[in-house]
Amino acid sequence: MELLSSLLSSLRTVDPGTLDQEYNVVRSQTSMLKRELGLTTEAGALKENIKKNRYKDILPYDQTRVVLSLLTADCDSDYINASFIKGASADRRYIASQAPLSSTLTDFWRMIWQQDVKVIVMACREIEMGKKKCECYWTPVHQSAAFGPFTVHSQGETRPDEDLVVRTLTVTYQQGSRSLTQYQFLSWPDHDVPSEAAGVLDLLERARNSQGTHTSPLLIHCSAGCGRTGVICALDYIHDLLVTEQITSDFSILRVVLELRRQRPSAVQTKDQYEFIFTAVAVMFERALQTASGPLYCNLSQLKAPEQKTKRTPASSSKRQSQKTDMSDTYAVVNKPKHPHPPSTSSTHSAVATPRYSSESRTLPPSHHYDNDPVGAPVYSTVRHRAKPSATPVYDTAMPANHRPGEGPSSPNKNGEYHLMPAEPFSPADDDYEDLSSSSLSEMTNLCSPGGIGFNCRIQKPRGPRDPPAEWSRLER
Repeated sequence: MELLSSLLSSLRTVDPGTLDQEYNVVRSQTSMLKRELGLTTEAGALKENIKKNRYKDILPYDQTRVVLSLLTADCDSDYINASFIKGASADRRYIASQAPLSSTLTDFWRMIWQQDVKVIVMACREIEMGKKKCECYWTPVHQSAAFGPFTVHSQGETRPDEDLVVRTLTVTYQQGSRSLTQYQFLSWPDHDVPSEAAGVLDLLERARNSQGTHTSPLLIHCSAGCGRTGVICALDYIHDLLVTEQITSDFSILRVVLELRRQRPSAVQTKDQYEFIFTAVAVMFERALQTASGPLYCNLSQLKAPEQKTKRTPASSSKRQSQKTDMSDTYAVVNKPKHPHPPSTSSTHSAVATPRYSSESRTLPPSHHYDNDPVGAPVYSTVRHRAKPSATPVYDTAMPANHRPGEGPSSPNKNGEYHLMPAEPFSPADDDYEDLSSSSLSEMTNLCSPGGIGFNCRIQKPRGPRDPPAEWSRLER
């Protein structure tokens, strides 16, 4: 108990400058680990696998990647952009994966079936900032869809709170059928952190309860499978250290993150995500200390403090203290121009309470640093095809039974080749691998033409006093 109190006090008093230095150490040590351990990414860089990566600079290490041994067709390969990650008490406790593309949906379900996955934690939305971040690999409630040889049926869907969607899925392959649970966390912006830590801890508690004593890996993914995914893996790893009494006086979040980065590139991708781990671990330890009776190391369901959530209040926005964040605006498909908030003038920050900038602004502030590219380079280098399709559906729920990777929106050009395009500066309006085509917006605009079925449409102005609008002379049927 005294040890936990001491560690909690240390977490609460960490200086922001110390966090900056620690994250710089994480970035520099990552490069050294790659050289010393000989970590390579040759499989992901092969020509036949390029199209299977959402981003060309986020490739799994050959030493820890998930190898697909289940073959369902002659054209199947063993590659998927996913990595095994060790836990505190198991060698393959987690699978950190990128979100599936339309061309890798079958591969995604091959991995789930091969590893007998029971629980999926999804830390992103299908569309964020007007860009496709995840292909829909599930189905609407009480409906079925085929993903290659796999048939997925949705048994039910619940919303325990506004931040979480819980789906119960059944997947059938050949003569077998299995059930699994998907937890989709809605309130985690890309390259950002949630507004509070309690929601993420509660999400992990639910996932652990669903996992039970099953020994299969917990599948965790966001868009790229590194930033948000890395934070979730780190928090669950530290929780396992807590319940198995492996927390010692030299406990270090820095060492935990470095251990993750030995297995998955760019795990915990930004300094703010690194800082958020300190916030969440402080809440985790505080819940443990608030347990008045029973053993210290018990299940988190016994550690949960009733009706108490520690929120991260951005220092640069006083309005956020009295107003609730509208997440629908954060993830609006049509981007709205926003006025950046002035930087905070306060020089004192709590290491577990306040981030450096307001999460209301969707433009990336200068304080962000990404280790997969030099400072000032784009966040992700996107894999793009030379011949871009004219339109991409927002959701791709039901796939035909005879669908094969490479068909549909992600098919190659007429020569059958895929090309890596050079990286471009990141901005909310730049193109993504599976973005929404502007042609779809023009089609929506045409709905408001005279005689269309749109709403909020006006009758066109007559061209002269003897030329009434066409709507006035329309024949009644």
